[in-house]
Amino acid sequence: MGQVNGVEDSDAYTVVIFRGATAKPLRFSFHRKLVTKLLIAVAIFVLVDALVISHYVVRTGEVWELSAFRDEAMSAREQTAAFSGAVDDLKKRLTSMKEVNQRLRVMLGIDPTKTGDIANGRGGIDGPIPEGNQLLPPEKAIKSEDGAQHLSSVETDQAAPAGQVSLSETSKGNEQDMIASIKQNIDWLSREATIQEQSLEELSLAAENRSSRWAATPSIWPVKGWVTSGFGPRVSPFTEKPAWHDGLDIGAAANAPIQAPAQGRVTAVGFDPKMGNVVKIDHGFGIETLYGHLAKSLVKEGQRVKRGEVVALVGSTGLATGPHLHYMVKVNGQALDPLKYILE
Repeated sequence: MGQVNGVEDSDAYTVVIFRGATAKPLRFSFHRKLVTKLLIAVAIFVLVDALVISHYVVRTGEVWELSAFRDEAMSAREQTAAFSGAVDDLKKRLTSMKEVNQRLRVMLGIDPTKTGDIANGRGGIDGPIPEGNQLLPPEKAIKSEDGAQHLSSVETDQAAPAGQVSLSETSKGNEQDMIASIKQNIDWLSREATIQEQSLEELSLAAENRSSRWAATPSIWPVKGWVTSGFGPRVSPFTEKPAWHDGLDIGAAANAPIQAPAQGRVTAVGFDPKMGNVVKIDHGFGIETLYGHLAKSLVKEGQRVKRGEVVALVGSTGLATGPHLHYMVKVNGQALDPLKYILE
């Protein structure tokens, strides 16, 4: 404690510094109120400094968080733009697939060929553009208030279809418009994919039917030889009177192999007094073939055969003047000219 005239001062603080055994100590006295004010000031300074530091730490964290959010937002925007571009590319590819499907449907006879000016047919001879003239955009006729027609150029920049936004356009728009556009594109892709899936199923079924029909249609010579009697009216070699011949007589060497002109199922193997040994094959789709005057049949009833498979041998059984094959083609029970069904 400090002292005043040998009396201890209770309102002051005294600090004594001893410098050695012989040196006089140093005394410093501080008034109590001054010390209190200094302590209060130091406490306030420390508190303010702590608040500033804590505020700085909070703000720094917010800045880092904001920077992370900004990076995530930029990444999400880039991914959204890339996804939008991918969706646009899928739309173009699906549209091309739709055009191919439509052509296949026409080729396979699923949809009738459309008539009219579908492709906007054009003609004429092209020549160089004269100097000083520019290629003008297409023109269309419009009516003025007086009723006369005038030509006005049609704007070349057409509005994009609803829901279709290019990558450059989406980058300029806001994210909400981009997201809405992507949703519209995805809905369109979903609907169009369902339609094209159904179309592909129809195309597959039609192609399968066409393939089955072609495989079941007689298209090759059943035996190598020469035509001795055609289909239709002729003079009977037995009665020498006009008669109707319901098949094709093909002369060939005895025991020459006879092959099936198309795939099918053998429905009959037997003997007929006039046709001799016969074989019948049902090819489906109402098509049936018959082979007569055989020397020998090589198939059994119910057996399935393929085009080119040997089913019998040429003979002269029944009413025949020599070795030959009587070849008959029936469609829905009616005999037709077999030559119309031979392509090779």
